[in-house]
Amino acid sequence: MSTTAKTSGLGWTTLSVDDASGTPEAIKNDIVSVQIGTPRAVWDVTGIDKSAIERILLLADCSVTLQTIFNPASTPSSHDVFSTVPSTSVARTTTMVIAAKTLASEILYTDYPLARSNSGELTAAVPGVLATGVVPLWA
Repeated sequence: MSTTAKTSGLGWTTLSVDDASGTPEAIKNDIVSVQIGTPRAVWDVTGIDKSAIERILLLADCSVTLQTIFNPASTPSSHDVFSTVPSTSVARTTTMVIAAKTLASEILYTDYPLARSNSGELTAAVPGVLATGVVPLWA
């Protein structure tokens, strides 16, 4: 008889992102949703002798989008972390822990796009991509 350890996405232990000076900031309280991608590039190597596509896996990648609520409070806040994205060119260690599984990668955040909805919410969907060439691993 097998047991299951399935879990929801509730109750994240850690979501921290380095600020521009390299200090990790715990901003999970400001994050309302997360999208994480760890895709692999593929190379189409299909010969003319094939009737279906033949592929080879290539490089690994990682991308994240953090949906934040605008919080101008003092550190730690998502605004403190991401407001420097337009003026700095630094990779930021991003660490996520859920159900004792950790994904930590060096991420280049590329935008801090604040948006105000017609009902008044002020949010940002902050995109980031892998910076270092180190394969992203859930540990």
